[in-house]
Amino acid sequence: MGYLASMRTEAKSSVLKRLKRIEGQVRGIARMVEDDRYCIDILTQIAAVRAAMRRVEDEVLRDHVGHCVEHAIRSGDAEEQRAKIAELMEVFARAER
Repeated sequence: MGYLASMRTEAKSSVLKRLKRIEGQVRGIARMVEDDRYCIDILTQIAAVRAAMRRVEDEVLRDHVGHCVEHAIRSGDAEEQRAKIAELMEVFARAER
């Protein structure tokens, strides 16, 4: 059973841009902790990072469904289709934990 290993170029570029921004936000939070900033301000920034990570997750998921899952559907290979559905179900199950 094959799979497409890479994201589409435009999705990859967008995801990397978002992740670099998030990386900067996390470094900023570390500085806030080092500088003994107010806890609520730190928590607010942590919530912003979590929201940004959810947007990255959504974008990667959208790309996966529109690229890899679509490929499995078009292939007509029932085993590959079942594998892609099982992968998605596992990802959603892990997210619930």
